Amino acid sequence: MGPFLCLHFMNYYLYIIYSASLDQYYVGSSANLEDRLFRHNNSGSKATKKAKDWTLKYTETFATRAQAVRREQEIKKKKSRKYIESLISPVG
Repeated sequence: MGPFLCLHFMNYYLYIIYSASLDQYYVGSSANLEDRLFRHNNSGSKATKKAKDWTLKYTETFATRAQAVRREQEIKKKKSRKYIESLISPVG
């Protein structure tokens, strides 16, 4: 009898964070949201190091990293704050 194959399924996330002090959104992707948000708030990213008040506003979950990155690029390509705010806003 052969060894058991253990498959570990990891989720990947597209996320949008917001800094009130900069009045700015940031779109990214990660497998570990908690760690990534901590790093954004503690100078772990060139793009977000100007603020320490980043809060998570929106997430989407994907089965693969490639899917999460594709969605991240799709949102960034729009270059639209209005589009980001439409994603974040509750419907209704």
